[in-house]
Amino acid sequence: MRTILVIDDERPTLQMFELYLGAYGYKTLTAASGEEGLAVFDAQTPPIVLTDIKMPGMDGLQVLEAIKARRPETEVIVITGHGDTDLALAALGLRATDFIDKPIRRETLEAALGRANGRLDMAEAAGSGGDVAAACEETVGVIHIRGSLCGESEPYLTKAFRELDDAVGVLFDFTPNASINGAGLDVLASVAETCRASGRPAAVYGLAENFVRILDRLGITDKAPRFTDRGEALAYLAKTTS
Repeated sequence: MRTILVIDDERPTLQMFELYLGAYGYKTLTAASGEEGLAVFDAQTPPIVLTDIKMPGMDGLQVLEAIKARRPETEVIVITGHGDTDLALAALGLRATDFIDKPIRRETLEAALGRANGRLDMAEAAGSGGDVAAACEETVGVIHIRGSLCGESEPYLTKAFRELDDAVGVLFDFTPNASINGAGLDVLASVAETCRASGRPAAVYGLAENFVRILDRLGITDKAPRFTDRGEALAYLAKTTS
């Protein structure tokens, strides 16, 4: 089981994480401030970091930025206030790989850690941070997105999109553990807009539920509706183009 660093200025919260993560077999490191957390990260280089956003001194966004500058492949999950979309967007813009809201629910935390472990497993197996690939399913083009969609993904997403010139519609198909950061959201919005401008419908499938409000805020779901059922997404594209 992997090592997780938890950074939060509330001691009871750190104790809760130690008990919970320890019960699941994780080696858990804790820090009560951003400065302390960064020192622990430098000494231990854990692959997963959970950090609260609002802390005195060095806040979670500063911690996130510092960790990503040191080791970009680290899975950093930020903890935001309930429904705080602005902070979530700011964190994604700094390349956070996921976010969870307070109060923290067990199933939400488990899902976020599951996605982080899945991306780390895939990166270790492939030796890369993920990939983008295009395929056709009958007349619909499908862009499979694994790992993290980020700024570096843009040439691969653009290439995949060009390979689907003959498709009547495009499905952005995220694997269950896929993530997307701020730069990736910009890339997705741009390609979705290109679809709309060319008269081809687009849809999104598979991105985790907590990203829905982010897609809504950025207007991406207006250009490419999100579906939780892959068959329904394909049917939507087929119907729209018939």
